[in-house]
Amino acid sequence: MHYQDALAEEIRDSAARLLAEDVGPGDITAELIPEKQMARARVITREPAVLCGVAWVDELFRRLDTRVSLHWQAADGDRLEAGQAFLELEGPARSLLTGERAALNLLQTLSATATRTRHYADLLEGTGVRLLDTRKTLPGLRLAQKYAVTCGGGHNHRIGLYDAFLIKENHIAACGGIEAAVREARDIARDLPVEVEVETFEELDLALAAGADVIMLDNFSLDDMREAVRRNQGRATLEASGNVDEHTLRAIAETGVDCISSGALTKDLKAIDLSMRMIEQPT
Repeated sequence: MHYQDALAEEIRDSAARLLAEDVGPGDITAELIPEKQMARARVITREPAVLCGVAWVDELFRRLDTRVSLHWQAADGDRLEAGQAFLELEGPARSLLTGERAALNLLQTLSATATRTRHYADLLEGTGVRLLDTRKTLPGLRLAQKYAVTCGGGHNHRIGLYDAFLIKENHIAACGGIEAAVREARDIARDLPVEVEVETFEELDLALAAGADVIMLDNFSLDDMREAVRRNQGRATLEASGNVDEHTLRAIAETGVDCISSGALTKDLKAIDLSMRMIEQPT
């Protein structure tokens, strides 16, 4: 399935799951409000953020109640300032309140991913090094978080286990060595990229000799990364991994590697502080 088609399907599925887990057979508290009462609401952020999740919220309210109108004042990837209102909703008061938590949960999480990514991407500005995500995503939100990374200025590593080879220590041991593992990968799918994770210079040399497309330098020191770049001489794409945070990111980039991957973009998150406030009933 094409990535865009898969993403569209995930948006539909996520909206359905969110409503199923939160609303279940019905919102009993919303029944306190007269069925025909209309209202308006506004969503604001209490802290600076990069917005992500517009299509998910649109789909959620479309499934919940087509009478709800959403008016966005920002788009995915836009920077938001603390206190900024970026969405206004209008429709049945019951539906606005029923969909509130599910919508905010999604927006808070995906915006957190986009915001962390933008922070890291800004730290890399001018280096030419690509910032990559990993498969360390929240369960059930793989494509959503991968999309959020791109909204923050990052790039996607492989989406799953099916679109690229990543040969690690246990694969190497089971295959009988780096050369054998790379050769087998080429036989299985010659058109897919082959990446090998290495922990030593000996393994680096073996991966280069085997013709790996990408070599992941696992927990290399800065000096060892520079030596790896010298040995590589542009033959393979070099990816730095391990011990990556906002304090080490720039120094790693300046060793000359081509890209840096970080699981922190998608797994070590603090939800963005968002709030939905009811406004006056429309006239």
